[in-house]
Amino acid sequence: MRGRCFLHIAQQITNASSGAKEHRMPKKGLYANIHAKRKRIAAGSGEKMRKVGSKGAPTAKAFKKSAKTAKKK
Repeated sequence: MRGRCFLHIAQQITNASSGAKEHRMPKKGLYANIHAKRKRIAAGSGEKMRKVGSKGAPTAKAFKKSAKTAKKK
């Protein structure tokens, strides 16, 4: 276990000293997730959309935030 931790720390130090930045893909947005779930449901996954106000469902605040970054058609 110790050797594994050491390798991880050594890799972080190497990356930091070389100036390499981690390139992460941006997260998919709220609407992309909704459309993906609708597609899965249409394909027969057995999933259901969450009801408005239920735990884990998008809030009005989330929809307003995503509308700010929505692509114009």
